[in-house]
Amino acid sequence: MPTDTPPTATSPAPGGLEEAIRAALARVQDPEIHRPITELGMVRSVELDGGRAVVGIDLTVPGCPLKDTLQRDVTAAVAAVPGVDEVVVQLGSMTAEQRAELRSRLRGGAGEPVIPFAQPGSLTRVIAVASGKGGVGKSSVTANLAVAMARQGLSVGVVDADIYGFSLPRMLGADRPPTQVDDMLLPPEANGVKVVSIGQFVAPGQPVVWRGPMLHRALQQFLADVFWGDLDVLLLDLPPGTGDIAISVAQLLPASELVVVTTPQVAAAEVAERAGAVAVQTRQRVIGVVENMSWLEQPDGTRFELFGAGGGARVAESLSRITGTDVPLLGQVPLDVSLREAGDGGTPVVAANPETAAAQVLTDIAKRLAVRPRGLAGRSLGLSPVGR
Repeated sequence: MPTDTPPTATSPAPGGLEEAIRAALARVQDPEIHRPITELGMVRSVELDGGRAVVGIDLTVPGCPLKDTLQRDVTAAVAAVPGVDEVVVQLGSMTAEQRAELRSRLRGGAGEPVIPFAQPGSLTRVIAVASGKGGVGKSSVTANLAVAMARQGLSVGVVDADIYGFSLPRMLGADRPPTQVDDMLLPPEANGVKVVSIGQFVAPGQPVVWRGPMLHRALQQFLADVFWGDLDVLLLDLPPGTGDIAISVAQLLPASELVVVTTPQVAAAEVAERAGAVAVQTRQRVIGVVENMSWLEQPDGTRFELFGAGGGARVAESLSRITGTDVPLLGQVPLDVSLREAGDGGTPVVAANPETAAAQVLTDIAKRLAVRPRGLAGRSLGLSPVGR
């Protein structure tokens, strides 16, 4: 009589066990690309020796910063398959040919980099956060809006386009540079947000001394050479004013929309109006104004308006008149020590202290922006001209 134990419902036959392991691996996502490792061609082999499973995984690059995470996820997924008693993960790295195939796959078959957000079929909302002058809290607003949207379930990316005054890596807690797969960059994710900044490529304290053409090229690389995946929203933190980067954004991302940040101060509001008015020349849409540092709440509940009052409403009214469209005041963010502390600590206040007044206002602004329908600018209507 045969002595082998017949397969049971919880112990698949050898051929079925390999299929079950590969099915389990299909549920493991690369922690940077956020796609199944089987789809990315990262599973090199699956070998069985009784209940011992040896899985070969090819990393996108030899020094992948998240290889421990990937190894842990693969081990957990395979160990959960009935019939597997031991899991051994053998890590290798992709060949040049494999990486070329991966880049082509991620770019949708395109050999050369393109800006996905500028394509007619793109469904990603692109919102540029602008200000007339520095020091109004534009980067803090950008970081908090990004994290608030991510906490609402959206897929969010941020480009720190303030090349000279980059600060978003610290504010978002992005403490490592992008992973480079040949000429493609995989952005790090922090607080649920993918972020790319020139600050991830320069040594601490090193200034960036570039002129116009280099600024344009840097922005173009951040948009085209980075694999962003399927984003719902892309935020750009623009430098203050109406210089080279603002013009480049309009050229590279013609369907982008603007949010203008100001303080209540009259001088700041006047400059913010000019920053928003540039949208008329670039044919961008201004979708709202955020007033930052609106007041400081006193212990007795009264409001102390350090920088005056009414600046945000004035900018919104002026831009509505200049652009001929409704430009609402999206919200007034009060002065809050926790907002500054959270940004310095790498976890924006909407995540670190969501119950504070500043966090609640910023979360509400993020909700208003998230539900706003995208315009038709730059999108294909699927119509073909018909001759008469």
